[in-house]
Amino acid sequence: MRIYTTDEYRIKKARLISDIRTGAIFIYPTDTIYGIGCNALDDEAVRKVRKIKGNFTRPFSVMVPDKSWIRENCEIYGSEEEWFGRLPGPYTLILSLKNPHCVAPSVSDRETLGVRVPDHWCTEISRLAGVPIITTSANLSGGMFMTSIESLHDDIRQKVDFMIDVGEIGGTPSTIVNMSEAQVIER
Repeated sequence: MRIYTTDEYRIKKARLISDIRTGAIFIYPTDTIYGIGCNALDDEAVRKVRKIKGNFTRPFSVMVPDKSWIRENCEIYGSEEEWFGRLPGPYTLILSLKNPHCVAPSVSDRETLGVRVPDHWCTEISRLAGVPIITTSANLSGGMFMTSIESLHDDIRQKVDFMIDVGEIGGTPSTIVNMSEAQVIER
């Protein structure tokens, strides 16, 4: 397992993006906290992330390259446009899927999907890889979210392929807006 600074990531970006496409599990910064991710189309990699987090059973959200990906794969109704207009930003929108094949079966219930477009350079990972990326907090299931690489649990540290370290992030998890149930869940 290797830890990359932002500058090292930029130098080795092509290789790391290739690794992500082929199943690498990695820790990365977002606009809110550190996440653990993988190619959301790779069912085996998604299952590994579930196991790393301690057999996490809830649906995962995905970081996508841009808002057009969301429009292509999810239903956006008139009442959801207000929240959709807040992207990119610190929100996870849970939307009805119109294309259940846009992510691996082990990501979600195939009826809804949590989607994020962070207002952060990390979004380029999804754009460059050409795939949605699992975005879930880099902690064991039920544990505290992570704002620095130093606070990463050893059980997770030993099971990821690489990490991108930008130092301390002063955020909190994204606000979840469940459009399928018309509710906002603050985190």
